[in-house]
Amino acid sequence: MNSTSSDFSFTLDATDGSARRGVFSTPHGDVPTPAFMPVGTQGTVKGLSMDEVSAVGARMVLGNTYHLYLRPGHELVRRLGGLHPFMRWDGPILTDSGGYQVFSLAQIRQVQDDGVVFQSHIDGSRHVFTPESVMEIQRALGADVVMAFDECVPGGADHGQAHAANERTLRWLERCRARFLALEAEGGQSVQALFPVLQGNVFDDLRREHVRRVRDMDDWMGYGIGGLSVGEAKMDTWRTLELLDGEIPRHRPRYLMGVGYPDDLLEAVARGCDLFDCVAPTRNARHGTAWTWEEGQVNLKAARFREDTRPVDPACDCATCARYDRAYLRHLVVAGEWLALRLISIHNLRFLTGLVEEARRRMGDGSFNAWRGDWLERYRGAGV
Repeated sequence: MNSTSSDFSFTLDATDGSARRGVFSTPHGDVPTPAFMPVGTQGTVKGLSMDEVSAVGARMVLGNTYHLYLRPGHELVRRLGGLHPFMRWDGPILTDSGGYQVFSLAQIRQVQDDGVVFQSHIDGSRHVFTPESVMEIQRALGADVVMAFDECVPGGADHGQAHAANERTLRWLERCRARFLALEAEGGQSVQALFPVLQGNVFDDLRREHVRRVRDMDDWMGYGIGGLSVGEAKMDTWRTLELLDGEIPRHRPRYLMGVGYPDDLLEAVARGCDLFDCVAPTRNARHGTAWTWEEGQVNLKAARFREDTRPVDPACDCATCARYDRAYLRHLVVAGEWLALRLISIHNLRFLTGLVEEARRRMGDGSFNAWRGDWLERYRGAGV
């Protein structure tokens, strides 16, 4: 697509059905796939240092364009050397476009053909995001992968709404691409790859048409899959991913945006997705919820953990499970101590990175799909 394409590559080394194992190479390092990317919304993964994020096995993280634009400001981040040194992370970074906030902040924004007018959730001030400004903000932040600006409609949207959003997203993508290439030509310190975002809700015809038109526009370094996990039925999600598996070029990584619950992640891996992000590991931790290999999802607030001296998960090798027990973690959660967020977040993130590590290993010996079925049955049948 552009002058930076030689700095990025994606290679596949094993498959099991539609599931894929590979390596996404970036200027800041290689990412074995499938991979879970912790969300660093405001330049931090909630409650953790980036050393702790690295220690759980994460290789790539996210930053949020909307939040970093509002605070501390993208130009300040640029002056301080970019997001990598600013947040003390030397691995790859992906920044979203702010498109999801267009969806989630429906009460304080207005979508127009030129862009989106929105109010700051911090002070109510008025701002405008356009495809061009979103490219400029992400250039200033200096992420490795930057996402095109898109319009995401909610689950339950009708065909007409989804079609109109698709058309706007395609027009915005052309503008994003033009500005991205102009910024590349101007030079500067950032070496970046632009991913488009595929939309179409759960309508097969719209999904197929959208991906084909996006694909015809350029040879993109990767593809974002948007518009899922926004309220639609799970079976519609899986059917849509199966459709896209046959449409997205196999030699490019597929990033399923906003998906990261353990069972959803494995279902999506089985349908050809490579990269994932979600706030669930830290959001669940704030409520005392942890994931385990044998007991499924557990809520550490439960009284039955009051004198339980076992680690959260005896099968886990994270720093939390190595040192702390359920009784102590329950006390922290019930007392509202911030240490609970930190310790359970470390565990939940390690759980997800360990889950994709096992998926990669299983693909290597051809046992992924059989293992996935057994694991999902056990996981969904457990947990309290």
